[in-house]
Amino acid sequence: MTDRSPVAPWALRLLSCIRFDEVLVLQGTPLLGAVFAMSQLTNQSVMALMLLAAGNAFLVAHVFLLNDWAGVHQDLRDPARSAGVFLNRGIRRHEVAALLLLLLLLSLMAFSQLGPATLGLGLMIAVASALYSVPHVYMKGVPLVSSALHLVSGVLHFLLGYSVFRSPDIHGLQIALFFAVIFSAGHLTQEVRDREADLGNGIHTNAVKFGKKRVFIVSFALFNFADALLILLALNGAVPQGLALVVAAIYPLHLHWTLQAMREGLPFQSVRRLQIRYRALYAGMGAVMIMSVLLT
Repeated sequence: MTDRSPVAPWALRLLSCIRFDEVLVLQGTPLLGAVFAMSQLTNQSVMALMLLAAGNAFLVAHVFLLNDWAGVHQDLRDPARSAGVFLNRGIRRHEVAALLLLLLLLSLMAFSQLGPATLGLGLMIAVASALYSVPHVYMKGVPLVSSALHLVSGVLHFLLGYSVFRSPDIHGLQIALFFAVIFSAGHLTQEVRDREADLGNGIHTNAVKFGKKRVFIVSFALFNFADALLILLALNGAVPQGLALVVAAIYPLHLHWTLQAMREGLPFQSVRRLQIRYRALYAGMGAVMIMSVLLT
């Protein structure tokens, strides 16, 4: 008798290609954009928030799946990722392509119910994702340009939620810049984490071109700039003033963990651990932001 391991249904195996952890992490920015723009919490606004969350989940899933689809051959050569590559799990490339297109369609359908501004911003984020990932354009491999693209995408992602309740304005752009700088800093940290794999694959990221220690320092400098910007916004009344105290509370932890990663020489596991930690810090800050705005 031959032992046969259970095989998940095809649809479940296909859906397992979605990076649900990353989708969850990137729910916060547009939700905060919506909360900052929302005048009051009503049944109608709750329904709009639910539609925004669904549309953004589909969109972010599309973005990461497109990145995985476009970079599948590089991922196969990366020891840290090869085991999870969809081709190694019996899922074909054209199946992933169909799923990522379906996810984009679902996201745009959801955004279309929230108004033309939200739909337009969703489309712009999808275009930015394509510029970053699609072969022959592939801005992921263009130093500095890739970071600029993340900065723009971070602004768009905040305004995506903001546009549900208010037309994008200077107030929204000021707050959006904080999230955009955080997004860019996090992208540089990820480039440091993946430098060896990117170098082996011939991908000219910032960390490959300029060195991971230098880029890591720039990344932390950007986090510092974002924290300073939030304090300035709090002092000027653009965001609740209590957020300045939150920044002061979490900064020593972020600094300690950053210095620890540097002392360890910035290997993959150390940088990955730092990412998990600072994401938890900023998720906590996001929760405080939501409560502060809703209770104001």
